[in-house]
Amino acid sequence: MLKNTFCHIPRVGAKTERALWDAGICDWADLARADVIPAGRLSSGWVRPHLEESARRLAAGDGAYFAQALPAGQAWRLYPEFCGSMACLDIETTGLGPFEDEITTIALWDGERVRTFVNGRNLDEFPEAMAGYGLIVSFNGRCFDVPFIERFFGIRLPQAHIDLRFVLKSLGVGGGLKCCEKRFGLDRGSVEQGGLDGVDGYWAVLLWKEFRATGDERYLETLLAYNVADVIGLNTLMVRAYNDLVCRTPFGASHQLALPVPPENPVPAHREVLEAVRDKYFSASW
Repeated sequence: MLKNTFCHIPRVGAKTERALWDAGICDWADLARADVIPAGRLSSGWVRPHLEESARRLAAGDGAYFAQALPAGQAWRLYPEFCGSMACLDIETTGLGPFEDEITTIALWDGERVRTFVNGRNLDEFPEAMAGYGLIVSFNGRCFDVPFIERFFGIRLPQAHIDLRFVLKSLGVGGGLKCCEKRFGLDRGSVEQGGLDGVDGYWAVLLWKEFRATGDERYLETLLAYNVADVIGLNTLMVRAYNDLVCRTPFGASHQLALPVPPENPVPAHREVLEAVRDKYFSASW
């Protein structure tokens, strides 16, 4: 889909891109060959340098170039070309304050394995581990996770970034990650069944608090289970969104992707721990 994309070029918006497609100009090669461009203020002299730069950047694997040039809701177009270097990313913190709070855990899922990083243990290994990836897939990571990480570690994450919050919004799917998962048929399972349905970011803060207070590894494992649950479904959401959005273009039939199946969560969530947190901090029942 990326080579069919023109809206990363300055002066090309959604209407102009659609006009090009409707005129039979369907990819970069078509546009480069066109002597007369039947759309807006475009001229061949204007677009050709941008097309040449796009081809160079794609050949170099520079997803960040396209991520910066595309509107946030169109970043989904990057996925097929760059998913081989993808890291689905999510952090948990002691709170929402970017300066006074800390990262407690980070989870990564690259389509093959889960990696977790824990404050006070191996969190300092995260920047080096993240350097091996070229594409971040997150939910609300542009607004929260990535800025928090960059301030906390004093680093910059230069990777291309697809934030599913904006991508799903373009499909009319809003709300938090768990709500979006349910809209697409993903289920974390009830607590009574050893699942994490109903557990949210505030629970993650409390689980860390109890782990630090008690030293009980079950609290940490349950926190990590929640953190991992936030990343292992992102790739499935990504592909579902990609397939739905590409069907809104003239290229839907030929660009569909196989739907990945989320892996089993490798970290256990302890029911007795969740019940203890519920009983201590919440008066309402499940």
